Amino acid sequence: MWEEFKKFALKGNVLDLAVAVVIGAAFGKIVSSLVTDIIMPLVGMLTGGIDLNGLSFSYGDAVVKYGVFLQSVVDFFIIAFSIFMVVKLANRFKRKEPVKVEVVETPAPAPEVALLTEIRDLLRTDKQAQKDN
Repeated sequence: MWEEFKKFALKGNVLDLAVAVVIGAAFGKIVSSLVTDIIMPLVGMLTGGIDLNGLSFSYGDAVVKYGVFLQSVVDFFIIAFSIFMVVKLANRFKRKEPVKVEVVETPAPAPEVALLTEIRDLLRTDKQAQKDN
């Protein structure tokens, strides 16, 4: 059981995934800070100082904080767009592999087919010569 686990855990794909998760978490923190500390204050200034996190309404004892939800939606779109741009940039710098073209050789026709093709071609040229005369 231990050997199977080691084989699984040490596969290249699993290690790549682990690295991607750690980098993704760090990148998520950076983008969250960008949204919280830079973009949302600017949006707030443009909208007259509205803070989305503070938006809520009460119904009886329940308080619905829809501003927090709106903030999360804005965060999601900004994070998704930034990840899209990073992946697009990374793909631009990725080394392009040459396109492999497979040359498929057609097999030589059977001797009978070759003979019939030659007879057909001779008949065509003979017929063409008769028309020209």
